[in-house]
Amino acid sequence: MVTMTDNDVVPEAAASRRLVITAASLGTIFEWYDFYIYGALAVFFGALFFPPGNDTAAFLASLATFGAGFAVRPLGALVFGRLGDMVGRKYTFLVTILIMGLSTAAVGLLPTYAEVGLLAPVLLVGLRLLQGLAIGGEYGGAAIYVAEHAPDHLRGRHTSWIQTTSTVGLLLSLGVILVCRQTMDAASFAAWGWRIPFILSVALLGISVYIRLRLEESPVFAAMKRTGAVSRAPFRDSFGNWTNLSRILVALFGATAGQAVVWYTGQFYALYFLTATLKLDYVNAYLLIALALVAGTPLYILFGALSDRIGRKPLIVGGFLLAALTYFPLFHALTAAVNPALDTAQRNSPVTVAAHDCNVNVFAKPVTSCDLARDFLSKAGVTYASVPTTDPAGVVVRIGVAEIRGYDATAYAAALAAAGYPKATDPSQIRWVPATLLLTVMMVWATMVYGPMAAFLVELFPARIRYTSLSLPFHVGNGLFGGFLPFVAFAVVVVTGDPYAGLWYPVGVAVVSFVVGLLFIRDRTGCRVAD
Repeated sequence: MVTMTDNDVVPEAAASRRLVITAASLGTIFEWYDFYIYGALAVFFGALFFPPGNDTAAFLASLATFGAGFAVRPLGALVFGRLGDMVGRKYTFLVTILIMGLSTAAVGLLPTYAEVGLLAPVLLVGLRLLQGLAIGGEYGGAAIYVAEHAPDHLRGRHTSWIQTTSTVGLLLSLGVILVCRQTMDAASFAAWGWRIPFILSVALLGISVYIRLRLEESPVFAAMKRTGAVSRAPFRDSFGNWTNLSRILVALFGATAGQAVVWYTGQFYALYFLTATLKLDYVNAYLLIALALVAGTPLYILFGALSDRIGRKPLIVGGFLLAALTYFPLFHALTAAVNPALDTAQRNSPVTVAAHDCNVNVFAKPVTSCDLARDFLSKAGVTYASVPTTDPAGVVVRIGVAEIRGYDATAYAAALAAAGYPKATDPSQIRWVPATLLLTVMMVWATMVYGPMAAFLVELFPARIRYTSLSLPFHVGNGLFGGFLPFVAFAVVVVTGDPYAGLWYPVGVAVVSFVVGLLFIRDRTGCRVAD
């Protein structure tokens, strides 16, 4: 244990601490920008990097590739966590930003499937894995660095600035993409314009590296290094000790898994829902999300500061419960606010698909008449129910009062139009205030659980193994539970035909985290982080 006075831990004046927060936060914003531009442009990669023939499968493959970047984050947490505990906080997250920036810029230079065949998705996945590896070491370094500079009684407020960086990075990515799409025609953007946001990462990388080079090492780590208290075996000390391992498990299942699904549902899944299900054009979809992001971002600071007063645990587990109870009504209300014609058609003219030859492999190319019918309805954003049948003749699709036997895309389209199903959202029918408020409520739940999270995790683990112990549960939770949320949720939607069925995934995870967190989280708000 390292014994330090308060002056050793926080010798900086307020202005100096603001510099620390700003420097760490700006670098992290740029890293999140790099990571999120892929997610925002995923709809294009289905056509550019994956084999043609099934648009739905290609879109899901692009989401799975997005998730692959998250899946490797735990490995990055182990690799860079060990370096952070042995070498130092500052130099470790300087390396992560170099890897992140260079791999992101390289995505903008990749050849497409039409040019090099299967090598294109292989290269894309490889770069996504490098991005995920870098993110695995980034968050822990930034959060710990700020926390180890902050006064004990202000740690929630100080570290909450790090929590805003993911949202600001997402907002920045959406803004750059929107400018690119607005300043060129759709064909040019699809052909080459999508590369610009990726290549711009080179400029952001230069700024980020310059900022990080100005930082000094964390005073807590510097003190440990002076006294020889640095861990020589962070893996063994983190995972070979049951007391610490139990903390890691509580952090994962009682905090970060639930935080991940709540955060990604309120931002990424909501964006995909607006565009893929409600058929809202990208400009208005981005604008709605941006308005909610702007409204919600200050709440990270509010809840971080509030956690210094009332504790981290009440806010975190309370956010899980509120999210689980409200997601279904929130998304139903979002449909009514954004695409009222679709909402009316779903209620008045339900759609059913009756067949016995449907497969549920979302990556398989549609072959049977039922596969083709379901693929058509899924791409049209139409809710349908699968009903049993003994008719061996093929598929029977009922749209309101119309009944169509066999696969007939023209007849489906005509029946949907007659039943009032819109091909796309009519922007003039959007109720902007309710839609923005609904998305902002989702942001409230996200900020409620995420705002205090960095301080909670830092306080949970001892200083000598903090980087390793903190990074793993955070990135397992966010990389696996959160990163695959869009893919899992939309796969469930495709299989069931219910655009709301995918919500069972975040709701289920949030419930598990609520129960585990309520029973096992020990609130250590305001404890010393030098020990």
